[in-house]
Order: sequence, then structure tokens, then C-alpha cells
Amino acid sequence: MVVLLSKSYPSHQPELPPDAVRSSGDDWRLEWVNLAPGVLGYVFHNYREAWLAAPFGRYFFNSFFTAGTQVLVGLLLAAMAAFALARIEFPGKNLVWLVILATLMIPGEVLLIPSYILLSRLEWINTYYALVVPWLASVFGIFLLRQFYLSLPRDLFDAARIDGASYWTQLVRIALPLSIPGLVTYGIFTFLGAYNALLWPLIVTDRPEMYTIQRGLQVFIGEAGSDYGALMAASTLAILPIVLGYFLAQRQFIQGVARSGIK
Repeated sequence: MVVLLSKSYPSHQPELPPDAVRSSGDDWRLEWVNLAPGVLGYVFHNYREAWLAAPFGRYFFNSFFTAGTQVLVGLLLAAMAAFALARIEFPGKNLVWLVILATLMIPGEVLLIPSYILLSRLEWINTYYALVVPWLASVFGIFLLRQFYLSLPRDLFDAARIDGASYWTQLVRIALPLSIPGLVTYGIFTFLGAYNALLWPLIVTDRPEMYTIQRGLQVFIGEAGSDYGALMAASTLAILPIVLGYFLAQRQFIQGVARSGIK
């Protein structure tokens, strides 16, 4: 953060206000009271220029919308799939689990071109569907929540079945409330991945109104040169929500990471 703030300072030297310098004979000195407003103006100059150079309000909305949708829908899908693999007995469950884990060995880059062709045929390019739908199902989320469910006492679920609770009731009333650290951990990882994504938005969006914040930072990089002051200022603005979110949820995040391997 400090590095980005310092790099967003203009590379040129600001001119001193006329009343910032006082002299008495050969004694020259700067008056900070008169100098401070000018210096602070130059410090925040790039932040203003970066915000006005591109519709960053729209970029932030797109990033938060796509990341938030991936978190909410992804949590729902991962929670149901993980519960089925952890607490429901059905034929071929272990085989299904092995197949799901095997998909982790497939590099994501291999799927970029097939995914783009499919979305192009669906006419989803430059839409929120293209930014969200391919990333709703998460093997990492299924694995993480399955480990949490396996760490819960089986007696809780046996007692619920004796009382006539359905699998859905067991998931909502028992598994999810006791797995909040895991849910928060998955949500943080998913939000970070979606918010910081650049390659996929670069492929499926070419209209400025559909740019995410990371895609929008590219407007400061051109063939003729780059505006590094504005770029660093915009980058600082881009990471502020991430830093704030981490500080608000760091306790659940640490608990989730620590307990994800307990069975």
C-alpha cells in the first residue's frame, strides 16, 4: 500500500507556491503551512485524474457484481455437492469424488478456447453471463466444505434423521451453521479470484461498459507509453476493497484455513 501510494506521486517536481519560501538575507527556508496545500494537491492529483480518465464507478460495479454472484451461487452449489459427498450414501460416491478431484489436474488455460467458442455460440460475449457462469462450480469449494462436513460429529446427523429431518434440513440446520469458517474462507478465496481476474475478462469483453476493475486498469497502458502515476493511483483504489474485506473477516478466514484439513 505504501509503495503504491508513493509511486502514484507525480514524477515531476511541483512548483512551489510563491508564499511557501521566506527569505531573510541569505537565510532561505520553507514555510510548511503555505507549502502543505500545494504538496497535498499534487499527492492526490493522480487519484483524481485516474478516476476521471475512465468510468471506474462502472468498473467497480461490474467487479463487485460478478464476484458477488460467483460467491453466492458458488456457495450454494458447493455446499449441496459437498454435503452429498460427505453425508449421503449412494452407489458410486467414491468414484464421483475421484472424478471431481481429477478435474483439478486439468490446467485452466486448456479450457479457455473451448469455453470462448461455447459462449460465442450462445451469444454471451460482452455479457455478465460470460463473466460469471463458467466459474460458478468450484472443485476447491466442494473439497473445502466436504472436509468441514466430515469433521462434524455423525451423531448430530443420526439424531436429526431419527427426528425425521430431511437431508435438506440437515444441511440448513446443522451443517451450514457449524461450517461458517469454511464458508467464509471459500467466499474470500472466490471473491479474490473473481475480483482480481484479468485474463478471462480480457478475452470475453471488448466493450468498456463491461470491463471489470482489473480490465479497466489497462486503459492506462498504451503502445505509445503508460501513465504510471495514474496507473499506480488506480491500482491503489482497486485494492482498497480487498484489504478492507480481509481485515473484517480475517478471524473466520484463519479458522477456515486451519480446520479445512481436519476430518
